[in-house]
Amino acid sequence: MEARHLRYALALAEHAHFGRAAAALGIAQPPLSKQIADLERDVGTRLFDRTRRGVFPTAAGDAFLSRARRALDEITAAAVDASRAARGETGRLRLGFIASALLEPLPDVLGRFGRERPDVRLELHEMATSRSTAALVAGELDAAITLGRPRGAGAERLVSVPIGRDHLIAVVSSTHPYAGQRSVSAAQLLRQPLIVAPGEDEPAVVAGLHALLGADSPALVGATVARDVHTIIGLAACGVGVGLGPTRMLAAPRRGTWFCEVTPRTPLPDLVLSFTALDRSPVLDAFLDVIRDNCPEVGAALDRRLGPRPRGAGRGGDGPQSPAAASPSTSPSVVTPKVLRKPQTSW
Repeated sequence: MEARHLRYALALAEHAHFGRAAAALGIAQPPLSKQIADLERDVGTRLFDRTRRGVFPTAAGDAFLSRARRALDEITAAAVDASRAARGETGRLRLGFIASALLEPLPDVLGRFGRERPDVRLELHEMATSRSTAALVAGELDAAITLGRPRGAGAERLVSVPIGRDHLIAVVSSTHPYAGQRSVSAAQLLRQPLIVAPGEDEPAVVAGLHALLGADSPALVGATVARDVHTIIGLAACGVGVGLGPTRMLAAPRRGTWFCEVTPRTPLPDLVLSFTALDRSPVLDAFLDVIRDNCPEVGAALDRRLGPRPRGAGRGGDGPQSPAAASPSTSPSVVTPKVLRKPQTSW
């Protein structure tokens, strides 16, 4: 029994005549008569009464046709669902990310992706670089946004492209002695209690701090550990110490805090998007297309790695910024801090 047998039976029931049903189906009458006879033989009972007034379903035929309609509806729906899934309009996207990526660039990217793919289920997991790398290699994530390129076993199988560059800045309470300064030096930081990211979660960041302040620096050894930039800012606002983090912190202003540059300038690891090239889903490809459109330089890097994908013109540029947010740069994927020149007591 094939789907065409169901269509033939439904057409015959609708037209009550072999000739009219055959014409509607675009086939000759003898093949239709044979297909209906074959169907009745497969089912094991007569489905239609042939009378002088026309051809009408039997009780068995009515029961069969009821399910046949639902079966054909399901077949049609299955084809539609398959087509939508192939276009990345349904399914799921499992994304791991570090907390600071929620400041830049995830808000614009996820907002646009959600509007364009409302039926895709987003499974979002905030996690440190070390954890998201392991999850990505194990197949538990479709993509991950990390600080620095993934390292360790299996990382060589991943495609990784930078999506943002950053450097170290400091945040203090508006009552702190450094509030109002344009910058603070490494020597000044050594004299203050610090708030930093945990070394086991973000080893590349801590390596940069070691290079700046010294691996055995008492300031680092006794530093308060905070697992995300919001906590760093919050603890600094409470007067716990000097928070050290990426310039993306400027996108999360808080009343009673002051941000300033750190000298010498200390680059932080790139913000990196990684995924498995050999196991890409249509949903992941759709997500990459949104990133291409939002971040042209990142799109060019993806095209060099994966080859260009045809798509409609996207939009570029940054979204709205808060008064203390980063100033626009030449690329939407690069965050450049704007140093604040007066204490921020009005946020």
